[in-house]
Amino acid sequence: MQLKEESNTQYLTKTTLWLMAIGAGLVVANNYYNQPLLGMIAKEFGESEAATSKVAMFTQIGYAAGLLLIIPLGDMFKRKKIILIDFVFIIVSLLVSAMSQSLTVMIVASFFIGLTSVVPQIFVPIAAQLSAPEEKGKNVGIVMSGLLVGILASRVFSGLLGEYLGWREVFYIAAAMMVVLGVLIAWLLPNMQPTFKGTYGQLMSSILKYTKELPSLRLASLRGALGFGSFSIFWTTLTFRLEQAPYFQGSDVAGLLGIVGIVGALAASLAGYVSGKIDRNKIIAIACLLLIAAWPFFGIWGSSYIGLIIGIIFLDMGLQGMHVTNQTIVFSSHPEASNRLNTVYMVSYFVGGSLGTFIAGQAWGKFGWDGVVVAGGTLAMLCLIVHLLLCNRGKYRISN
Repeated sequence: MQLKEESNTQYLTKTTLWLMAIGAGLVVANNYYNQPLLGMIAKEFGESEAATSKVAMFTQIGYAAGLLLIIPLGDMFKRKKIILIDFVFIIVSLLVSAMSQSLTVMIVASFFIGLTSVVPQIFVPIAAQLSAPEEKGKNVGIVMSGLLVGILASRVFSGLLGEYLGWREVFYIAAAMMVVLGVLIAWLLPNMQPTFKGTYGQLMSSILKYTKELPSLRLASLRGALGFGSFSIFWTTLTFRLEQAPYFQGSDVAGLLGIVGIVGALAASLAGYVSGKIDRNKIIAIACLLLIAAWPFFGIWGSSYIGLIIGIIFLDMGLQGMHVTNQTIVFSSHPEASNRLNTVYMVSYFVGGSLGTFIAGQAWGKFGWDGVVVAGGTLAMLCLIVHLLLCNRGKYRISN
């Protein structure tokens, strides 16, 4: 069943758009609160840094699982109902994490935080599906900017609160914010009729069909996985690096450095505005070069705040510019299957992030910061190579 064109005009108000942008940021933040707190969590539970990094890794694995299992339901059932049910489980998962008495419980709770905090990936297809074609890139960019600000501001929020109140209080406050946001969504988000009629098995089978039929979707998914893997390697190990010489800093400084990355959110919005005017393959190539450029700053000048700050700006601008352009490509076909297409892309994206987090823990444990830099730079370089080799091949070629 297709949504009627008049529904687009009726439903995509500024209020709806900004509710989704702000809501995306607040919900996705749940996945990242733990990163600046890993050092504190390791000390309280008496665990190694490599073992504690599994908290971040399993959050991302949970997110990938939620994208695969929950997000496709947005094409099958009313999205508002799915979102509100999901919010109940987000709140419970955050509270269990706050009350954890062992690393094992924390890891399990973190998995379910990731599993349930997938609501932003329902908002993004809503913005794309309810937008006029000429507004699609801009509106996706606005929602993505909110999401990306949430990712980066979450580290500032949790780093500062963790340092001065304790890491558990971060999760209690996050749960309270989800209660307030859930009420606003129940009040303000419009209902949308499902676009798929069939069984859950047929729904999931159709995901495989679209993956096979759309080479541009497969390429965007691979780029996203490699790019987010590189990004995750840095942010997973930053708090461990800052605890060492010459910094000797805690979670508050790791969080504050997240402010710098908000520049990347601006890049996401810009990429949304220009995606219909500039060749998308060129935008992605430039984004990959920015990702690569970040790592020499981390490696050569990683013992100074200036080196870290410049590297963070490049890393975030590169990833977020590529991410929004990838999603604009993904949403350019089959609007009736927008949630399922987004599932393919975002599952790949967070599988890449989980792999990057795992690699980060291993590289840090065995080779320290130098190993982290080599690993992150390698994934960024692979992303550019894959893009350049495939983007102009006939079946992968895209049109603006």
